[in-house]
Amino acid sequence: MSVRRLTRAAAALAVYGFAALPLLAQEIVESDQDTPPPVIRERVARADTALLRGLDKVSGRTTDLTVGVGEAVRLGRLEIRLGECRYPADDPSSDAYAQLTITDQSENVTRFSGWMIASSPALSALDDARYDVWVISCQI
Repeated sequence: MSVRRLTRAAAALAVYGFAALPLLAQEIVESDQDTPPPVIRERVARADTALLRGLDKVSGRTTDLTVGVGEAVRLGRLEIRLGECRYPADDPSSDAYAQLTITDQSENVTRFSGWMIASSPALSALDDARYDVWVISCQI
């Protein structure tokens, strides 16, 4: 929003009071629609395997798990299946993200199904009382 629009908005608010707020909000929305947000495109590559890390919260033991696409590994009572692992093609050591399905074998319940991002594991996390699982990297 430009300085001119801010000055006009302040003047309208001073003259018309709070009755001017809906008109000001409409002007802000319309001005935001004029300029599209920048598009950032990044080339991604797929890997054949992923390196995951599992934590047993009771014992405090961490376990590194290497799993191939379409394969499954066990962590205690959990079965972790990798659907896909992607990473930035220009920087393979950078942020990886993996599509995982984690099933509790003792209850036959899916505990997690979706994408996990290495740099933000809490963004899309496994919800389990005993285990945590997160993505470390994709392995080429």
